[in-house]
Amino acid sequence: MKTRILSLVSIVFVFILFSGCAESVEIDECVTSDPYGFLGGLWHGIIAPFSFVLSIFLDNVAMYAVNNTGGWYDFGFVIGAGILFGGGGKASNK
Repeated sequence: MKTRILSLVSIVFVFILFSGCAESVEIDECVTSDPYGFLGGLWHGIIAPFSFVLSIFLDNVAMYAVNNTGGWYDFGFVIGAGILFGGGGKASNK
């Protein structure tokens, strides 16, 4: 149990350490068109795994749109990701 906790803390520490190296972009540079809403979030949630893989190799691909409407975009993103990964339906069978 103690080694599991130590491993988890180490992993979280490494993620925090690497996130400090992330490049930030001014929001004014990102906002060039109308913000993405619910349907944009839904689509981005569905294609999230593909966007993630591409974002590793390409600098101009992002997994999440910075230019969004807020809560409705987030809601669509979560629904889209849930559709792709099967949601909680598999967990309810137990």
